[in-house]
Amino acid sequence: MASKGSGVRVLVGTRKGAFILTSDAKRERWDVAGPHFGGWEIYHMKGSPTDPNRLYASQCSGWFGQLIQRSNDGGKTWEPVDNKFVYDGVPGTHQWYDGTPHPWEFKRVWHLEPSLTDPDTVYAGVEDAALFRTSDGGKSWQELSGLRHHGSGSRWQPGAGGMGLHTILLDPSNPGRIFIAISAAGTFRSDDSGATWRPITKGLHSQFLPDPNAEIGHCVHRIAMHPSRPSVLFMQKHWDVMRSDDAGESWHEISGNLPTDFGFVVDVHAHEPETIYVVPIKSDSEHFPPEGKLRVYRSRTGGNEWEPLTKGLPQSDCYVDVLREAMAVDSLDSCGIYFGTTGGQVYASADAGDNWTPIVRDLPGVLSVEVQTLT
Repeated sequence: MASKGSGVRVLVGTRKGAFILTSDAKRERWDVAGPHFGGWEIYHMKGSPTDPNRLYASQCSGWFGQLIQRSNDGGKTWEPVDNKFVYDGVPGTHQWYDGTPHPWEFKRVWHLEPSLTDPDTVYAGVEDAALFRTSDGGKSWQELSGLRHHGSGSRWQPGAGGMGLHTILLDPSNPGRIFIAISAAGTFRSDDSGATWRPITKGLHSQFLPDPNAEIGHCVHRIAMHPSRPSVLFMQKHWDVMRSDDAGESWHEISGNLPTDFGFVVDVHAHEPETIYVVPIKSDSEHFPPEGKLRVYRSRTGGNEWEPLTKGLPQSDCYVDVLREAMAVDSLDSCGIYFGTTGGQVYASADAGDNWTPIVRDLPGVLSVEVQTLT
């Protein structure tokens, strides 16, 4: 649904702190606040859809473990919450759990997904891959252990970036339905609020697997949905852009005329459910844009037919990457598209991708971008 909101707040997580960029609805001038938690990796930040002042941030240190930070005033001030993550009844962070023969280690919170109805309820996807939920604003977390104890858990393997649960989608039409994606295990769905899970990978093909059509082992980089059509999913995987029209029961390829179908991000226009965006990367060994040209590709047909969006983006000697959490959209009347790069630029388009401008440069490498439309 289009919004005549008063402006937008862009939440940027980087390798050395968090930044908050704000603008009015014209999105021409931007205020930059930060760095918050300077020097710390902020892997992901996200705001509650029901309380615009409630933000959560994933703060990580290889030395001191994982913290969840919470703000109640739109990011002006922050407080660490107690962070009592519990795995199989054992509290703590930054430690091994679950024993042999397949030990699991808590390394990082990859993704925070606030509830669609309650600002105190948040889901967290972590590395090694597991799913947690808090119902008290982050003071305590309980694992939804049905996922990790699914019979395939012992066959999950890390991708190049680790074995992270990096995507959580909540179905606005079905409160019990949750989609998640794990690198490199695949995509799973729960229809009972996370108690039980099953893989949804039919149609995925990964040449590097001993069985390219196996149920488990596909390196899914990102999945996305439009809230008005939660049974239609889009996927950027390790090679191939995919689509499902039946809530993940089956997938088919929609890479079409893309210059390469390797990449990390995929997102959907706020008001046009058949308009989707990807950023092609040259290959799984060369993580930069093909030909050194930074191009966002847009399909207005739900895939297969893609057009390059280049106006305002560097078209020579550009060798940045765009990571899986680093694209987002706003819900203003003219949908805004945002993405960040490992070179520290955050680009924005206030006209659905036709024109781009760097709204901030020279940040530390961008890990994640999320957007709140302010009313």
